[in-house]
Amino acid sequence: MADQGAGAEQREPRRSMLVGALSGAAVMAAVDEIVFHQILHWHHFYDRSTSGAGLLSDGLLHTAELLALVAGFFLFADLQRRRALVPAHAWAGFLTGLGGFQLFDGIVDHKLLRLHQIRYGVDVTPYDWVWNLAGLTLLLFGLCLAFRAARRGRRTP
Repeated sequence: MADQGAGAEQREPRRSMLVGALSGAAVMAAVDEIVFHQILHWHHFYDRSTSGAGLLSDGLLHTAELLALVAGFFLFADLQRRRALVPAHAWAGFLTGLGGFQLFDGIVDHKLLRLHQIRYGVDVTPYDWVWNLAGLTLLLFGLCLAFRAARRGRRTP
């Protein structure tokens, strides 16, 4: 068995993937909140009440997204500092987080819970298809990268 003394470095592929996924979900939440909620004014996070409740829900989403971004940054920095980051797993996690958030938002928030729609006053079908297919593409690409990184990790001693 190899000596794992105080100076030994342990790479952490699983944690790298989780930190990447947290950061990816936070970035996609930021893109959604900034572009669709603030710039385009297409919807609020919660549109089934007053505009004040909608603004409050956007503020809470923004707070959660910022906390996740900061946490992801510090967890990433910790992995880097300890030389435990596995970049291939972190990128896989990041793309998986991007797609996972978008797909969750499109299916759960938009369709199941009906918290909001992408847009109002138009046929949302094309928007839903584009939103969900883009999320699925990001998610699948991230998962493919994860499987490839895991396969490479098993071959590397």
